[in-house]
Amino acid sequence: MVTNCNQLKMQSADGKFYKTDVADVEQIFRIIQSIPSPKAEPFKLWLAQVASERLDEMEDPELGIDRMLEYYHRKGYSNNWINQRLKSIEVRKELTDEWEQRGVKKGQEYTSLTDIIKHGWSGLTTKQYKQFKNLRKESLRDNMTNLELALITLAEATTTEISKQHRPKTLEANRQVAARGGLIVGNTRREIEANIGKSIVSPLNAKNKELPKSQEES
Repeated sequence: MVTNCNQLKMQSADGKFYKTDVADVEQIFRIIQSIPSPKAEPFKLWLAQVASERLDEMEDPELGIDRMLEYYHRKGYSNNWINQRLKSIEVRKELTDEWEQRGVKKGQEYTSLTDIIKHGWSGLTTKQYKQFKNLRKESLRDNMTNLELALITLAEATTTEISKQHRPKTLEANRQVAARGGLIVGNTRREIEANIGKSIVSPLNAKNKELPKSQEES
C-alpha cells in the first residue's frame, strides 16, 4: 500500500477534506498481485489471462480483431454498425500516419487536432460530446449512432486527403487542415439534418440499450 498508493485530500460526508489513500488502475492491479490471500487468486488468474491474450495479439493482430468483433456482437451491435466501426479504425490509422509524416507529435497534439475536426463537424469537443452522451471513460465512438460514426469517419478521411494535398509543415498549418476537414463535413451534417428534420448529434449511448436497438438492420 505504501509503495503503490498516494494520498490526496478528498471531501468526506462532514464537508471537510482529509488525506485519503488513492490509486489508479495500474496501481490497483499491482496491489492485487501482491495480496497473499486465496481470495485474490481469481483476480490474479484474470490478470494473467488478459496479459497472455495481449501477448498473443502482439504476435498475431488478427486475434485482436476477432476478440473485438466478439465483444461488439455480445454488446448487441448490428453487423452494419460493426463494419462501420472497423472502417473508422482504419481511417483513423490513416489519419494518424499522415500526422506522423507531417511532424505532429503523439499525445496532446493528436488530441488537439482531433478536437478541431470533431468540433468542426459536430459543434462539440470530445469532452463536451462525452458529457452530452453521459459518458466517462467509455469510448465515444463505441457510443455513436450509425450516422454519427459515418460522419466522424468522413471528417477524418477528408482531413487526411486535404493534408496529403497541402502537406502542412507546422502544427498551426495542421490545425487549419483539421478545421477545413471538420467544416466540410459539418456542412454535410447540416444538410442531412435539414432533410431528416432532427439532429444527428445524439445523446444516445450503448449503456441505455437504445443505441444497439436503433441500429438493427431492416
